[in-house]
Amino acid sequence: MTLLLGPVLRHVGETTATIWVQTAAPAQVEVLGCTTGTFEVAGHHYALVAVTGLEPDSRIPYTVRVDGEQVWPLPHSPFPESVIPTRGPRTAGQARILFGSCRYVKPSDRRQAALYGLDALDAYAARMPSVPTATWPTALLLLGDQVYADELTPQTRRRIAGRRDAHPGWPDDEIVGYEEYVGLYRDAWLDPEIRWVLSTVPTAMIFDDHDVRDDWNTSAAWRAEVSELPWWRERIRSALASYWVHQHLGNLSPAELDADPDWQRVRTHEGDTWPLLSELADRADAEVDGSKGLRFSFRWDIGRSRLVMIDSRNSRILDGGEHLMLGDREFGWVEEQATAPGEVDHLLLGTSVPWLMAPALGDLESWNEATAARPGWRGRLGEKLRQAADLEHWPAFRASFDRLGMLVAKAASGSGLASVSVLSGDVHHSYAARAALPGLPAGAARVHQLVCSPVHNHVPPAIRVVFRLAWSRAATALTRQLTSSPPDLRWSRLGPVLFGNHIATLLVDGRRAEVVFEKPRSAAVLDEQARFTLSEG
Repeated sequence: MTLLLGPVLRHVGETTATIWVQTAAPAQVEVLGCTTGTFEVAGHHYALVAVTGLEPDSRIPYTVRVDGEQVWPLPHSPFPESVIPTRGPRTAGQARILFGSCRYVKPSDRRQAALYGLDALDAYAARMPSVPTATWPTALLLLGDQVYADELTPQTRRRIAGRRDAHPGWPDDEIVGYEEYVGLYRDAWLDPEIRWVLSTVPTAMIFDDHDVRDDWNTSAAWRAEVSELPWWRERIRSALASYWVHQHLGNLSPAELDADPDWQRVRTHEGDTWPLLSELADRADAEVDGSKGLRFSFRWDIGRSRLVMIDSRNSRILDGGEHLMLGDREFGWVEEQATAPGEVDHLLLGTSVPWLMAPALGDLESWNEATAARPGWRGRLGEKLRQAADLEHWPAFRASFDRLGMLVAKAASGSGLASVSVLSGDVHHSYAARAALPGLPAGAARVHQLVCSPVHNHVPPAIRVVFRLAWSRAATALTRQLTSSPPDLRWSRLGPVLFGNHIATLLVDGRRAEVVFEKPRSAAVLDEQARFTLSEG
């Protein structure tokens, strides 16, 4: 029996964990005495094993058996044994949360590989065996663009070249079908270092546009244009179904999975579940009564740190003249989770796209939103600019930007938190910014925007120049003239803009928190580029 992909360690609690695998055929999968059967999607077989009865505050080694045969760890593996690091009261005040976004797969072409540079997550994983296990990450947050469905590697192009006869209308330079998405995830997660680190560090995931298509859900005009493509319905179904299988399921705890009707239908269905997932994808993509038919946002409690991951891509509401990052119902859920009672020192709001950008870019996006909403040629020109320049982050959804600001202010001022951090990616440069929110009382939590992007991608020199200029005072003074109502809040960078491949770590020790940005110097060595204190404790 062959283990094709995984194991991937996902949600971990005090006594539970979930482990995801892909197998070559229907099978029974066992981890630490807990067994489950696989489910089938379009001829592919997966299992999500809910492991229960674990010891809190422990590092528990595990193996994976498929139909009784041990398939993990791999024979002659150079890596340490995979473990499940359970949560618990003894370690509740400490956390090392690794995060980043935009990880393009390693290209097989040498010139392309040189252009993209060293993979920061790969280098981090290669370093881990040489450092004490106490310094290993508590969690890994992948903040979007785990796969690139519209920027294909040479190996992917070769893999899909033979489909032209069967699907003559499908494009040669983009992924469309579910089978093709399976290949993307296999390329992204099969690298030995990545496969091992995903097996031993609890990993939360959210998608961004390239997991589906560049500029996904930028505007109603974008949705209308792309919906005219004859292959788009197959594409969005494949994208959302594969995301649900590979990424979303593992974000849920065993208790949440037990209460999830979609998961229960899939796990108990006999035969291929593709019809179920096609319906699920259609429901997730549709807007009904100002909401989406499926919530991909989720919450993790990591000791005394709370992560609320916000789906800032699929949840966008664009029909009927609306232009919201997420609908009222889902935003209400986010607000409820962020401010729910509990022993929490640090609130982390994860969103694939930044809330606080370079001020000049933020102003430009807010101005563009208003311009694109105008009738006539001005609106059409504004829409073209939005799509051409990727003006579709939180400031381009101004009502949602302001509502998130109010949520951050409420959390920072009224719940005894030490810090509130918004963790993001997408923009292909990294930075830490501190926000000054009006009206906060003395002793309120400090508020930061932390962006780490890319983990592995290429940033053209011209784009670097644009980002540097966008942070300048001169550019900000100019763009503030475009906005009729500049925001009350202000923010500024704590250090330089960082370019190149990076991975970031949020270090929590009691009420003290700091963030470290690292850049790979070699395949197993990372150099610290910047370190910033977020709260003193």
